[in-house]
Amino acid sequence: MAIHAMIPLAAQQPDYSLDIAPFTIEASARHHYKTTAYNGRVPGPLLRVREDQTVTIDVHNHSSHEEVVHWHGLFLPSQIDGAMEEGTPTIPPGGKARYTFTPRPAGLRWYHTHMPAGNDASRGLYSGMHGLLLVEPRSDPGRYDQEAFVVLHDLGGQFLASDDGSMNPSYDTATINGHVMGSGEPLRVRSGQRILLHILNASPTEVHWIAFAGHAMQVISLDGNRVPHPKTVAMVRLAPAERASVIVELNNPGLWILGEVRKHVQAAGMAIAVEYAGSAGKPQWQQPQQLIWDYSQFADADTSGAPLDATEIPLVFTSKFAGHGALDHWAINGKSFPDTDSPTLTEGRRYRLIFRNHSKDDHPVHLHRHSFEVVRIAGGPRLRGLIKDTVVVAAGTEVEVELIADNPGPTLFHCHQQDHMDMGFMMLFRYA
Repeated sequence: MAIHAMIPLAAQQPDYSLDIAPFTIEASARHHYKTTAYNGRVPGPLLRVREDQTVTIDVHNHSSHEEVVHWHGLFLPSQIDGAMEEGTPTIPPGGKARYTFTPRPAGLRWYHTHMPAGNDASRGLYSGMHGLLLVEPRSDPGRYDQEAFVVLHDLGGQFLASDDGSMNPSYDTATINGHVMGSGEPLRVRSGQRILLHILNASPTEVHWIAFAGHAMQVISLDGNRVPHPKTVAMVRLAPAERASVIVELNNPGLWILGEVRKHVQAAGMAIAVEYAGSAGKPQWQQPQQLIWDYSQFADADTSGAPLDATEIPLVFTSKFAGHGALDHWAINGKSFPDTDSPTLTEGRRYRLIFRNHSKDDHPVHLHRHSFEVVRIAGGPRLRGLIKDTVVVAAGTEVEVELIADNPGPTLFHCHQQDHMDMGFMMLFRYA
């Protein structure tokens, strides 16, 4: 049972405390950004919790505006999930809240603000309010020697007009763990070991492609969920809110770069040096020649011959030009939030959500308080076993996912791009 209290905090000490307060990110000696952050750092502190063991987290809001913390990827009641649309109370300026819950499922989750930003590029996901939350499983084989955490984030946001006159976010700095290449500490490793890298894309709007020069990465989980078929890849693609956990064999001593594959983004700072013990010199990069990513390689093929019995809910994504100098408006089935439909779910029933993207943008769509199984991508073969909470629906394509309605309460669905969410790309599911 999870409890949320907007009352004076009890004398019992929490497991963790988060202080929301103004903060200046020093991404480098030349790149300073005034924003809001958790505990005076970006990203916020790593929260390590144990699956099915109750945890208490106190949140203190020292900022000048209302805030709320969303516990992304956890199966929580609506009143503490961290979305006002579901009924979670906001924390007023100077206010406090205590969250007590039993974390599940195991895997790499994260926490972040869920406040709108509008055209303020220091608020919402444009700010520094994000951090990793690792739910350790009850039993962990631990088949690695070292664990490291990599958080991608874009800074210096501004809204620029595109060729058609609509406004789009743009950034002048791209960071790993709050720093540009050369400004933060390198990742220090030892030859002959295996490292488990947990990677989160906390960008407000941007997809990122990450490679580890001189090494391959074995993807073992996506969005914190073990994949049916771990695969060794040259790079991972992560849209906003997506996570990947990868194993890397440290078998190529030297100084290397872990960073964005696209040259202009890496030049904006999104890279970190990886330093083998005893190595010296300049970190090296090896440029891949093409961007390659395919969800289906990690899934099982569905050989059943027929899809499972499920109630279908089609969701069509469209945009509407709002005029020169304005952000596009977004709609699901022709309606923008808060005027969107609210499909009713029956507890225990299987549902097939059919995402039809009729726009020219890719959309990383996220379902709160549930995970779903990706069962079909762009008309391809049927899949099984790939469990996520965020999936990219490419422009002009369809993606089908299935879930069991097993967590009653208002459930938010939205695109995880801050500008799309702010401009209507949200809806609520409700349970009967």
